[in-house]
Amino acid sequence: MLLHIPHVLGIDELRSVQSLILEAHWQDGRMTAGSQSAQVKNNLQLEETLPQAEQARHIVSLALARHPQFITGALPKTVYPPLFNRYAGTHNAFGDHIDNAVRTHATSERHVRTDISCTLFLSDPSSYDGGELVVQDTYGQQRLKFAAGDAVLYPGTSVHRVEPVTRGERLACFFWVQSMVRDDTQRRLLYDMDMAILALRQQAKHDREDSSEVVKLTGCYHNLLRMWADV
Repeated sequence: MLLHIPHVLGIDELRSVQSLILEAHWQDGRMTAGSQSAQVKNNLQLEETLPQAEQARHIVSLALARHPQFITGALPKTVYPPLFNRYAGTHNAFGDHIDNAVRTHATSERHVRTDISCTLFLSDPSSYDGGELVVQDTYGQQRLKFAAGDAVLYPGTSVHRVEPVTRGERLACFFWVQSMVRDDTQRRLLYDMDMAILALRQQAKHDREDSSEVVKLTGCYHNLLRMWADV
């Protein structure tokens, strides 16, 4: 499932994150790449323990935790602490690659299975040329370039790349999710069902309580989640 999540960060949060990371010292992005990715990775990245990175990560983590579409789309069990990258000048692209199946956090040594890969866009798309996130899925290549503050979730099994940035700079936050439901097809079914339940409730919001049909559908959702979830 490829899922666009708008407005993860509000305007003030976005400005705070941008200000924090732009003031920090950037390093070669290959410091977190696997053996295959390192061959095609050419960007800049913030070292995880920098104070600016920690403050920006805190803002992003709080925003994700309160965003209902992220929660229902990812069904997160564990989230790898968000990282930050930059594409500009000669450090401007990341070729085709697949993310490592398991990421180990350098400080905590916590393992995260990368069921879902996530990109949170931090630059206005009109401020740079190129830089599209290209994800290969069942329906072909998806070229993604969303508004600053928006995020996209896609299966960690996907081949993906970042096209060369030819003008300006592209700032982004990226991270991975180990989901309670590791199968992408099952997560998609649960997401669609949850969105349908929400729409039905909105249509009948003048009623004092949910209809018996909505109650039954909600029960189906939770029984499926109970069947599939690993918590």
